[in-house]
Amino acid sequence: MPEHVRATAAQAQTNLHALLQLVAAGRLRCSQTTRRPAAATVATIGGVLDGGDFYPGEPIAAFAWPLLLQAGGLAELAGGRLQLTGRGRAALAEPAAATIRQLWRSWGTTTLLDEFNRIDQIKGQRAANVLTSVKTRRKAVATALAACSRDEWIAVDDLFATMRRNRETSPTVARSERGLWKLYLVDPQYGSLGYSGYADWPILEGRYTLAVLFEYAATLGLVDVEYTDPVGARTDYHGNWGADDLDYLSRYDGLLAIRLNPLGAYALGLTGDYQPPLNTTMPEQTLKVLPTLDIVAIGEPTTSDRLVLDAHAEHTSDRVWTVRTDTLLAAVDSGRQLSQFVTFLTDRATHDLPAALTVLVDDVSTRATKIRDHGLVRLIECADAPLATLIAHDQKLRTLCTLVGDNHLAVPLEHEEKFRRTLRTLGHIVTAATG
Repeated sequence: MPEHVRATAAQAQTNLHALLQLVAAGRLRCSQTTRRPAAATVATIGGVLDGGDFYPGEPIAAFAWPLLLQAGGLAELAGGRLQLTGRGRAALAEPAAATIRQLWRSWGTTTLLDEFNRIDQIKGQRAANVLTSVKTRRKAVATALAACSRDEWIAVDDLFATMRRNRETSPTVARSERGLWKLYLVDPQYGSLGYSGYADWPILEGRYTLAVLFEYAATLGLVDVEYTDPVGARTDYHGNWGADDLDYLSRYDGLLAIRLNPLGAYALGLTGDYQPPLNTTMPEQTLKVLPTLDIVAIGEPTTSDRLVLDAHAEHTSDRVWTVRTDTLLAAVDSGRQLSQFVTFLTDRATHDLPAALTVLVDDVSTRATKIRDHGLVRLIECADAPLATLIAHDQKLRTLCTLVGDNHLAVPLEHEEKFRRTLRTLGHIVTAATG
């Protein structure tokens, strides 16, 4: 693989909105235990990333995005599937740069993942008292990144040399010398990193720095990157016992140089605002919205635009989507806001939106508020209406239940225990229904 240079800021902002749309569509799954993305989810994300992932077949950005969204509070797991939080839904309509800044700051304090765990070839990490605090290490890398000259390339090895000279920018990985002996490449005895020269700064601290910069800072668009195939890119580990069979020590070994860009300076708090490059354009006007409620794409729509259209309309032919009452209701039912869809169409349509669409959106928006979900309740049946009324109007019980019909009470599940306890003070209990 030849050396490759990628400017990441514009791609990251596009990717953020595409990922939020994927979450809104319910297409991303993560482990309920580790919260890491499933293999199918990584493949799905890789297929929508602007410019693709950094390497084909080796997920970096595709692995990082679900974790970043969870750490930033934009998405949460429900039954193994990611869903947007209120903050995530709001981010769909907010400038991507501000959201990326928030994601980077949230990542700095998360314990969702230790980036060093992604250095698969270094074993023994799960033993007790081996690694230092990940927050402290992450802060050191962020401090080093903030000290980089803006819009100037710095070779990774030059960055390493600078970081090593300052305790605040050196992300010490091993908690102690004893912990260092528990880390190894192939064999815990002969390949232990406790041997002299086996755990030089680039092996531990350097690889951790590469993981943070490549998988998280570059994915968020904070740094532009120059990189090549990791195979053979670094030879600093070749002297370690057991390294002969390793093509590379980490998937990030191919990172050669970085450049702190304006988005990175903004996310790191070095500037008060973010000004997109002058050549940044508004969304292209590539849609025609017909009075028949057909949406026709002029040219090839972006992946993100397709996700929005698919969520609100039926894809009826190659570049045509049809909006109907049921498609809009399905969008609202999945947590989407129709006002954002109207804004999306307004930004991309070549003309004013037809009145028929506005009327339909208003009608669906009104319908969506007429039936409300107040959560799960326990339905309690009383022997007669007077007893039900007595309980429903009791000074202590009336805030814990609602009268339904003549002789039934609805008790929210979160109030059930208190309802039962208070009910006993009136000389009654709730028994299970039979038959």
